[in-house]
Amino acid sequence: MDGLFDTHCHLNLNIFEEDFSLVMERGREAGVSSFLVPGIDVATSRRAVELTEQFPGVYAAVGIHPSEAYQWNSQVAREISSLARHPHVVAIGEIGLDYYRDRTPRELQQAVLREQLDLALDVQLPVILHQRASFDDLWNMLNQWLQENRGDAPYLTDRAGVFHSFDGTAEEARKVTELGFLVGVSGPVTYKNALNRRAIVSCLDLSSIVLETDSPYLPPHPFRGKRNEPAFLRYVSEKVAEIHQINSVEIAGITTHNAARLFALELLS
Repeated sequence: MDGLFDTHCHLNLNIFEEDFSLVMERGREAGVSSFLVPGIDVATSRRAVELTEQFPGVYAAVGIHPSEAYQWNSQVAREISSLARHPHVVAIGEIGLDYYRDRTPRELQQAVLREQLDLALDVQLPVILHQRASFDDLWNMLNQWLQENRGDAPYLTDRAGVFHSFDGTAEEARKVTELGFLVGVSGPVTYKNALNRRAIVSCLDLSSIVLETDSPYLPPHPFRGKRNEPAFLRYVSEKVAEIHQINSVEIAGITTHNAARLFALELLS
């Protein structure tokens, strides 16, 4: 698997509908060969799966975002479970906890997260995690989940999942990686005032890092204020290479290898 891997790009949103083919073309011209499109609700999860059937190098994750947890019911659970069994679905996500927006009750977010963690275990897939202002609760839930299930699910040892677009503290990064999760690095690492993010990236072992754009959100410098897209991933890659003082080609190779391992893509090739 060659080239950059954008491990989190919401190409299933309407904002990409009119020029999707051009976005994909620009991404490939910029060196991005693989794209992971996460769902945030049933419709976007369904659309993510459709994209995998239409475009090579596109993979899907399916799930209900914590801010959409109010949508959860037995019918939604059945559909997400059915989509999760599609051969191009490589993760459950984007799931997690969001106490910053607080659009849904915290107890409901936690209950929906537990059900989706159980689904991930059932289909033996890693999870793509969203976390805002909720680290302690999320970490405690994940720690308990791993302790209860690692004995029967060995894949959880090194393929449990990824904290996407990580923006926590150095101590939180340490706890995340000690649990066996990878850390998603996105556009804000390029911002001039993002000293803390760069310091955390410098302390992370390269085996713990994957790259992402979180398109259409969080565009890197110098594209702040514009719609983000996979073609901009190289700016993230170049900044991580600068931080670790190695060649950007090496960063692309290492982080793509990490993503392929996490999502077991060698099994799909």
